[in-house]
Amino acid sequence: MRLAVPPEERLLITLRFLASGVSYTSLSHFFLLGISTISVIVHETCEAIWEELRSSAMPVPDATMWQEIATGFWKKTQFPNCVGALDGKHVRIQMPPGSGSQFFNYKKYFSLVLMAICDSNYKFIAVDIGAYGSNADARIFSSSVMGRRILEGHFNFPADQPLPSTVGPDLPHVLVADEAFGLSHHLLRPYARQNLTTPKKIFNYRLSRARRLIECTFGILSGKWRIFHSAIQLSVENAQLAIQACCVLHNVIREKEGISVEEEDEVDLPSVRFSGLRPNNSAITMRDNFTNFFMSPEGEVPWQYQYV
Repeated sequence: MRLAVPPEERLLITLRFLASGVSYTSLSHFFLLGISTISVIVHETCEAIWEELRSSAMPVPDATMWQEIATGFWKKTQFPNCVGALDGKHVRIQMPPGSGSQFFNYKKYFSLVLMAICDSNYKFIAVDIGAYGSNADARIFSSSVMGRRILEGHFNFPADQPLPSTVGPDLPHVLVADEAFGLSHHLLRPYARQNLTTPKKIFNYRLSRARRLIECTFGILSGKWRIFHSAIQLSVENAQLAIQACCVLHNVIREKEGISVEEEDEVDLPSVRFSGLRPNNSAITMRDNFTNFFMSPEGEVPWQYQYV
C-alpha cells in the first residue's frame, strides 16, 4: 500500500485552499495528489478544524465573558450595555444543481448567508451558516437556532442594569444591528430615516459606530481567507464546512497575533432591505431610553453633533 498523506500535509493543503481560493486542480498539480484525494482531504480537514477548535476559539459566553464584551464596546465605541454587533454576509457560491432560485440573492448572484455576532475585538461570538441567499436577514435570524435563543431570552445575557453613570431604569444588554433586523428586547436597530429629529439622528450615528465592528470583522475575514473573493466551487455542504473553518481560524489568528484596524468616526451605511417587523412598545421605550442617554451629559460625546 502507498503511504498515507500525513496530517501536516493535509492541514497545509486545506490552509492553502482557504487562504488562496485556488481550484482543486491547481492544488493537485502543486502537491502531486489526485483531485478526488484533494477534495476528500479538504472536506475532512475543514470538519476537523471546526470540531477541534470551536470550543476553545468560539466558546459559549458565560456571565464574565459577556461583561468583558460589554466593557470592550463601551471603551471602543461608547455604546453602553452592548454585547455584540450582528449582521449577515452573503458568501458567493456556484449555483447548486436543482436549487432553482433559492440561493439567488437580491445582489443578483448565488450565495449562502453567514449570520454572525462579533465582539469589540473583531472576533466571532456566534455564527449561523447555510441559509438561502434569497432570504432576508431578519427571516434568517429569527429562524436560526442562534436567533431563536436570543429572541426567547435563552442566550445567557447578563441581567439588566442601568446605563453608566445614571440612576435611570435598568436596561437590557443588547446586540446592535442595521435596518434589516427587527427591534426587540435584546436587539437594537436604527430609527427609520424619514423625518428624523436630532436625538434620533444622534442615536443612529452612535449605533452605527458600534455596528460597524461586524463589518470590519467580515472585512478582516475576507482579507485573510481569499476563498471569499470569488464563488466557492464546492457543494453546499462542503462550502458550509469551509466557511465554518475560516470563522474559527479567524478567531485563533485574532487571539494569537491580532490585527490593527484603522477606524474613522463617520460611517456610510449601505442600503438594506427593511425587515417589516413591528416592534412592541417595551422595545420602542427601551430604544428611546438609549436615545435619551446619548443626549445627556453622562452619555454624549463631543463629536456626535458633527454628523447631525
